[in-house]
Amino acid sequence: MIDFDSIGQIVVTFKDRFGYTVAEELRALGYPIEEEGRTSHRLRGSMNDCIKLNLRLRSASHVLFEIKRFYLHHADDIYRRVKSIPWENYIDAFTYFSVQSHVDNPSVDNPLFVNVRIKDAIVDRFRDQTGRRPDSGSSFDGAVFQMYWKDKQAILYINTSGETLAKHGYRKIPGKAPMLEALASACIQASGWNGRTPFLNPMCGSGTLAIEAALLASNRFPGLYRENYSFMHILGYDAEVYRRIFESLEKQIVDNPGVAIYASDNDPQAIAFAKENAETAGVAHLITFEEVDFREATVPETGYGVLMVNPEYGERLGEEEELEATYAALGDFMKQRCTGYTGAIFTGNLALGKKIGLRTSKKIPFYNARSIAAYCSSSSLEERQNKGVR
Repeated sequence: MIDFDSIGQIVVTFKDRFGYTVAEELRALGYPIEEEGRTSHRLRGSMNDCIKLNLRLRSASHVLFEIKRFYLHHADDIYRRVKSIPWENYIDAFTYFSVQSHVDNPSVDNPLFVNVRIKDAIVDRFRDQTGRRPDSGSSFDGAVFQMYWKDKQAILYINTSGETLAKHGYRKIPGKAPMLEALASACIQASGWNGRTPFLNPMCGSGTLAIEAALLASNRFPGLYRENYSFMHILGYDAEVYRRIFESLEKQIVDNPGVAIYASDNDPQAIAFAKENAETAGVAHLITFEEVDFREATVPETGYGVLMVNPEYGERLGEEEELEATYAALGDFMKQRCTGYTGAIFTGNLALGKKIGLRTSKKIPFYNARSIAAYCSSSSLEERQNKGVR
């Protein structure tokens, strides 16, 4: 078995453009970053640190712990190099495992070939060492190993997460065109919302933005909603360490933070889905749900707060033309009723975004699950005499 306290290289991966948000989360948790990248950050820590990161990171995808790095010139060399690793120190012969890889090498035209060769090498080593071969497949329910191979440099990792961390586990009913939970969290954190001022989410759909806001405000972490990780299937894992970390997360919850969070939609089914998802997350009592058109949504007269909306942005010409009036009306609502608030619009259609009629103070690019560019644009909705808004 391996020592879960031994220090090694950790790589935290994330969706493109999430780097700043993930870096801020890591620093807030006390982890200095050795190397920042566009889709991953590198730091040092132990497997037990990986447990903490898996349970606490809101915007990341996976937490990888390095096993070995080596030069790999050609696909023909994979089997020999991988089989030489003492895999019996990482899993036993009864552990289900899976493999994934990210490859950029001219000798490989299909990454699935690399996965198969790695699986064969691990299985054959177990058969030679123990007379039994472990089961393997494509599911991430057990131990997960991952190779990164670029040019001649190959690195093998334990993917300590398994299934992606970007799905936070509470959303049992996704609804129509749901927003990825990690993306919603990244957008909220990028907006500068402090978790204490009002948070308004018109056109809430299945409620992901409002729920993520409530999780942030009440200090609830994604690890509270998940029961299985790859690290649990690695030899050396101590369930007591996990239990202590999990219980420490429960103790940090601020169950009544006193923040006003409003989620509204004119679709009764969307509101029903959002309420059920919020119940699963344990934050329904922190959100006021309203079945109304966004023009009639409640806006607390505080003169400050964040309004965040993820309106439809149309994939066909006819849809886009119909949505122009909606975006214009949304802009009127923000100008007339949301003075003093910071307005943040997540849209994959900048032409439609311009119909809102507000000057943006910043545009933050993200990529959603369909891999198309989208922007979280924000502006301060303060009226100027004879000048409208800025």
